[in-house]
Amino acid sequence: MAQPAITGSGVFTPAEVISNEELVEAFNAYAEQFNAAHADAIVAGEVEAKGLSSPEFIHNASGIERRHVMDKSGVLDPEVMHPRLRQRRDDEPGIMAEMALDACGKALAQAGREGSEIDLIICAASNHERPYPAIAIEIQELLGAGGFAFDMNVACSSATFGIQAAADMIRAGSARRAIVVNPEICSGHLEWRDRDCHFIFGDVCTAVVIEPAEDAKGAHFLIHSTRCATKFSNNIRNNNGFLRRTRPDGVADRRDMQFMQEGRKVFKEVLPMVSAHILGHLEGEGVEADDLRRLWLHQANKTMNDFIGRKVMGRVPEAGEQPNILQDYANTSSAGSIIAFSQYSGDLEPGDRGLICSFGAGYSVGSVLVERAGPV
Repeated sequence: MAQPAITGSGVFTPAEVISNEELVEAFNAYAEQFNAAHADAIVAGEVEAKGLSSPEFIHNASGIERRHVMDKSGVLDPEVMHPRLRQRRDDEPGIMAEMALDACGKALAQAGREGSEIDLIICAASNHERPYPAIAIEIQELLGAGGFAFDMNVACSSATFGIQAAADMIRAGSARRAIVVNPEICSGHLEWRDRDCHFIFGDVCTAVVIEPAEDAKGAHFLIHSTRCATKFSNNIRNNNGFLRRTRPDGVADRRDMQFMQEGRKVFKEVLPMVSAHILGHLEGEGVEADDLRRLWLHQANKTMNDFIGRKVMGRVPEAGEQPNILQDYANTSSAGSIIAFSQYSGDLEPGDRGLICSFGAGYSVGSVLVERAGPV
């Protein structure tokens, strides 16, 4: 049975950036327009006035300072408040496949591999731009890969669930060399007109190459163990989908068609679930928390990550033990923990262990226990 390893990782970062200050200026302009247009209804108590946002509110609530997006002009236009992405012909690469090519190319270069050497592609993301043909199969075609490919959606846990699936297939011999890629255009399913969540998400794409450790061409991370869990909850939800036009209310712009969450309930329920999951995973593998050099956590909220880090380590994590990247990227759904892994793993020495963990809607949580191997 082959020992799977992560031999390369890559991150595609969109060129356009929205600072908290820019975002607040656009949101407040929208809110003031809304309040002026509905002044009589607001006074009568028929419509709730829109509260204003501020950079301080955003940073205190999340730790986020900016986010990368595929299009900022539409998001910052008070008359639009969503990204504007051009319509592509069916014979052109889709936008998610285009993002994936960049991230996959970087991961392949780090692994010393060509696209033709890949025989499994899993496109794991919180939303896909179409249901079929699979985005993964389009990526397979563009990379010149063989074998097979499929899409996976476990919301913010998609990357770690995809890594488990790929690692299991490599162990079993049904695949020889895999890419798990996570193109996340979170700006497309975020309601930018909602003060409670307008700052949460950004866009990015990550990718990892997974293959037998014996085939690794350089430094790599052995995948010792993976563990996934789900428990149904409505507290994070998006009701958009192909049945949208069949619904009798006929409302095209229903609030529940975009990202929705009950934030306080999520904090209360997800934090103990994730902490217990990680501790149970470590115990099952006979690993002590102090044996971990690094925790690469899902990047949703700094307060959440700080809580989980303290709970898992039994103390306040030391500098560098639990790196955060959300201040620069915001929440990028499934890609967040992989960005952290890609940016904060190169300094580890052979024998150092770490754990990648993502969690979110479902509820879902996935963790991957890894060990640095290969030459320094």
